[in-house]
Amino acid sequence: MRVTLAQTSPKLNRTNLNDAVTCINSVKESSDLIVFPELSLSGYLLQDKLFEDAYLPEELSVFEELSKDIDIVVGAALKDGNVFRNTALYYSGGKLLSKHIKVHLPNYGMFEEARYFEGGDTFESFVAVRKKVSMLICEDLWHSSVHEELTRLDPDLIIVLVASPARGFNEKSLDIQDKWYGIISNVAKECSAELLFVNRVGFEDGLGFWGGSCIVQREGKRVHQLPLFEKSIQTFTIEE
Repeated sequence: MRVTLAQTSPKLNRTNLNDAVTCINSVKESSDLIVFPELSLSGYLLQDKLFEDAYLPEELSVFEELSKDIDIVVGAALKDGNVFRNTALYYSGGKLLSKHIKVHLPNYGMFEEARYFEGGDTFESFVAVRKKVSMLICEDLWHSSVHEELTRLDPDLIIVLVASPARGFNEKSLDIQDKWYGIISNVAKECSAELLFVNRVGFEDGLGFWGGSCIVQREGKRVHQLPLFEKSIQTFTIEE
């Protein structure tokens, strides 16, 4: 299976939608699945901009058409009645196949997600690209209860959409990078599943996002790592 990791640098406006479409069109003939980061259609620090920039599901119908050629995973702020949801959307075969609403919304330090978003309450699996797939968003994977739920779901492929700011610089790497790589390696081994980790880059209001997107094999080995702090869109082949 050919997988494209789209380590992008979203802006705090709706131009991200056109950028994503351009990116998908550039790889749809050479890839089976493309994965974008958390809130890749919206930008991260939306705050009150949610009222003007959050999407209604029908505004994203372009991905339904594009998914006739390639499976697509994007992160978006969706308007759901009177509330907003931080969501991961999986499009395949001309339709929205699955939607995951971020369950664990960080609300400490630099994070204020629980102030603006309404969280979800479920994790699920579904069949796509000939695999049993589960999707999560960033903070979801930092909770041991979620690891237990993933083990119960028993997916073949775990997709994690991330918007992780850089912090904890040390001589060789970032503390947050080391923590993330430890978590995704352990989860892949616990579930005996391949894992796609897609983190964004770029800056928003003083926050710098570090990237480092990668694929983790079933035994926990990290492969195909993208560079730090650089936009990068690359396609790799992983086992069926």
